[in-house]
Amino acid sequence: MFRKLVTFEEAQKTIDEHFKPISMGDEDVALLEAYNRVLKEDLISTLDVPSFDRSTVDGYAVKAEDTFGADENQPVTFNLSGVVFAGEQPKMILDKGEAVEIVTGAPLPEGADAVVMVEDVERLNDQLQVYTSVTPFMNVMKKGSDIKSGKIVLHAGQVLGASEIGALAALGLTKVRCFKPPIVAVLSIGNEVIEPGKILPTGKIFDINSYSLSTAVIECGAKPVFFGVIPDDKDSLRKTLTTALASSDIVLTSGGVSIGPYDYTPQIVDSIGKPGVVVSGIAVKPGKPTTIAFVQNKPIFSLPGNPAAALLMFYLLARPIIQRLCCKTTSDMRSIRAFAGAKLFSAKGRRTFIMVHLVLDVEKCRLTAKPLTSASGAITSLTEADGFVEIPENQQYINKDEEVLVKLFRSI
Repeated sequence: MFRKLVTFEEAQKTIDEHFKPISMGDEDVALLEAYNRVLKEDLISTLDVPSFDRSTVDGYAVKAEDTFGADENQPVTFNLSGVVFAGEQPKMILDKGEAVEIVTGAPLPEGADAVVMVEDVERLNDQLQVYTSVTPFMNVMKKGSDIKSGKIVLHAGQVLGASEIGALAALGLTKVRCFKPPIVAVLSIGNEVIEPGKILPTGKIFDINSYSLSTAVIECGAKPVFFGVIPDDKDSLRKTLTTALASSDIVLTSGGVSIGPYDYTPQIVDSIGKPGVVVSGIAVKPGKPTTIAFVQNKPIFSLPGNPAAALLMFYLLARPIIQRLCCKTTSDMRSIRAFAGAKLFSAKGRRTFIMVHLVLDVEKCRLTAKPLTSASGAITSLTEADGFVEIPENQQYINKDEEVLVKLFRSI
């Protein structure tokens, strides 16, 4: 039974009062494993990029001054003295009146300071007719023009994505110093839940939450540890929770938090350490039975068994904590403006989150937020919901065609 329903704001305030996230430390991370990690320190380049003057076009390397005055009616003649391919070191030294064939990305030979594009020349055996003039370093990327040695390339606190990791590779790095991510234990509770891959008996359901929640943990930048499915048994639950707590920084459970005869999660969580349960029920819909505890200064979020409700409460309450433990800036969910596709009703006295599917109204040239009619536990709520519309406790409804803010679960 719930001790006392608290408001959503009171639940957030209680979390902040009991937990102050700190860094998990730092470590060297292999470049291919650094995606979505947070940089520990400023990264300063130890080399110039590019490390040589390189051609940006296919053409001919020349001394720019030798082309001055060249045009379509009065070409300048050059003697060809070789070719330079990408990835090789030029062996020739360019003299006055000489040109070297060069491909995109190849280093300029000594003595050259510009490249004439292949479209602007005519080649006759070992001679070249150039029909346009070029200026010094035209069609050339100069040494260090992208990154100078000693320049800060990435700053401490940056999240490493594909672009940032590419930049690190350009500097020749194989590892980078990052903050350690928190370890998040994930387990599902219930006699009716079995792991995917097994034969599904009548009355059983496959474990959804461990997989959706673990993926959401990965999106935050943390490391989930899957503890499997735990039956509605006090001893099994106590043993698994104790192990999970000892081996992780945060524990996420789903199921076993309502008012049924086998919903033991709140009382077991409260019994394994102090201060124990600090929130036992929140005045929201869906997600009312959500329970929050702290043991050994570690958060335990016990979420409802309904998949959509569990994921929603994770995003609203657990996600900001995990982001902070990852040393990331706490970011709100992305949102977009739309218009209600139907009248949206709230649950009396509870903050209501209505799952919606976004549809483009071509005639009115606007997005329509259509409420999903499925129950919060239905799988379609996970697959069809683009996001949710929030209705405050003191508001009874939102009219059809009223503008609403949709907080997004995914890109659209």
